[in-house]
Amino acid sequence: MTKPTGPTNPILRKLARKLRAKGKELDVSLWEDLADELLKPRRSRAEVNLSRLNRYASEGDTIAVPGKVLGAGKLDFPLKVAAFKFSSRVRRKIQSAGGQAMEIGELLEENPEGKGVILME
Repeated sequence: MTKPTGPTNPILRKLARKLRAKGKELDVSLWEDLADELLKPRRSRAEVNLSRLNRYASEGDTIAVPGKVLGAGKLDFPLKVAAFKFSSRVRRKIQSAGGQAMEIGELLEENPEGKGVILME
């Protein structure tokens, strides 16, 4: 018998099921794409530094990261960032720039239509 692949974290699996269901219900491909990315093996999931967010995003954007946001670099403007995980200092750096750091589930509740959300991998 083969060993199942993919994440074993029950919180992550539940979040992916919720994202996929909401995506099908509202016909929003963003949530289904995000669920697919979250169900990849951990080493294949996105890790995005603040410097990358600063380089490719604009002030006031809403960014979804299907993985972890890391603290290398700085943020020069406010952003709303949703991710599965944040490193220890990142939340403070985002908030000190006037932005908001949130879990992906919170973003789903706040913006179920996925309007204006940018998926960054």
